[in-house]
Amino acid sequence: MTKGILGRKIGMTQVFSENGVLTPVTVIQAEPNVVLQKKTTETDGYEAIQLGFADKKQSRQNKPEQGHATKANTTPKRFVREIRGVNAEEFEVGQEVKVNVFAEGDLVDVTGTSKGKGFQGAIKRHNQSRGPMAHGSRYHRRPGSMGPVAPNRVFKGKMLPGQMGGEQITVQNLEIVKVDVERNLLLVKGNVPGPKKSYVKILSAVKGNK
Repeated sequence: MTKGILGRKIGMTQVFSENGVLTPVTVIQAEPNVVLQKKTTETDGYEAIQLGFADKKQSRQNKPEQGHATKANTTPKRFVREIRGVNAEEFEVGQEVKVNVFAEGDLVDVTGTSKGKGFQGAIKRHNQSRGPMAHGSRYHRRPGSMGPVAPNRVFKGKMLPGQMGGEQITVQNLEIVKVDVERNLLLVKGNVPGPKKSYVKILSAVKGNK
């Protein structure tokens, strides 16, 4: 069954193992999540639980959110996501989900929103190569040919300059190095998407744990 929790990316650091090997880790703060809703096959056609993380300011709450949160005896949350593939029968509305759902050595997939880079050219955005920078060359950092003459248009999917970043990204098969239950922290090997203080969703790995 899938396990999952919502959290906030704090930043990166490094830890040393007993034999002196250095491992870069991302620190994710995952205060206890609240189960806001259960979805079952009978009522919704699929099984899932809806988790909420981080309290919302009173001034930003609206009536529907307040009513939804009241059923779980909590306050409206800033970050709300569904975790599919769980056995909803094992959870109760209002129950807390803590970092101890994971253990050291577990593999997880972390989903977040990547840093926004604004409008970027084809070289930075798509990792393309540039042309010769000599004076005689009239091709330096442009995206290159737009395709064949025949269709009289540019095919969809052509790698061109445009908005870069700010997308939902999932990094798969990251190992959990440490679970700090007292401080509600997860230390995950490697990097996860997004800037510091951004929200992330951590799920047990789809591929790795097989």
